[in-house]
Amino acid sequence: MPNLYVQSLHVHPVKSVAGVAPAEAVVEPWGLSGDRRWAVVDTEGTVVTQRQQARLALASARPLEGGRVTLSGPGMPELVVEVPEPGPLEPVSLFGKKVETVVAAHAAADWFSAYLGLPVRLVHMDDPAVRRPVDPDYALPGETVSLADGYPLLTTTLASLEALNALIAEGDHPAEGPLPMNRFRPNVVVAGAEAWAEDGWRRIAIGDVVFRGARECGRCVVTTTDQATAERGREPLKTLARHRRIGKSLAFGRQLVPVKLGTVRVGDEVRVLE
Repeated sequence: MPNLYVQSLHVHPVKSVAGVAPAEAVVEPWGLSGDRRWAVVDTEGTVVTQRQQARLALASARPLEGGRVTLSGPGMPELVVEVPEPGPLEPVSLFGKKVETVVAAHAAADWFSAYLGLPVRLVHMDDPAVRRPVDPDYALPGETVSLADGYPLLTTTLASLEALNALIAEGDHPAEGPLPMNRFRPNVVVAGAEAWAEDGWRRIAIGDVVFRGARECGRCVVTTTDQATAERGREPLKTLARHRRIGKSLAFGRQLVPVKLGTVRVGDEVRVLE
């Protein structure tokens, strides 16, 4: 096994909903294939995430061929959702910016409305190549992203999680640790690196695929949400605020933008190029 390697991969087809951990994943310009192409929106057209509805953590979306997904959740029947046919574009608000999407079938709206107990719909990003640019403060011309928070991929390291959990154990709320990696909802988890080494990754290769390290990942209240119970705590934000403040961010993980496309696999060597 190489010194640095991919420990796990994660694809979340529906934003803020549990996903899958495949053995390999195709890297597209806007992220891992199928990752965060769907999102729940409220009656005002604003994307709903675990920030507003922690119960989304307990729902699951499994990808199927052709971009379809199977939804499941506590007390809910499974539902297969088809990719919407091309049709009128529906602008939705994601972090205050408009993104054009296509509305999924009524059955998907009914499913999520029943699950959350409030009226919502499910939308799909039909063409990530043109719908949403990466944050221009950190992007190169033409870079786009799916319905992820801001960048195509997020990578984290096992060593940084171990270091963070050690800091939590020494802090004011030790009983809330140790935290599992799913609190941070990464796409690529790397083993073998030193703690916080990813802060300096400007360019890395995973197998034959190359990524640009855009910036650190600023963390939010979602990280305080137990992904198995949907209960909120205080960690890791309290500890990140004390030990991992980078600029305005409470940082954990590194945002990546693909430079050379291909397929990444669990066990692939990770090489730091810059």
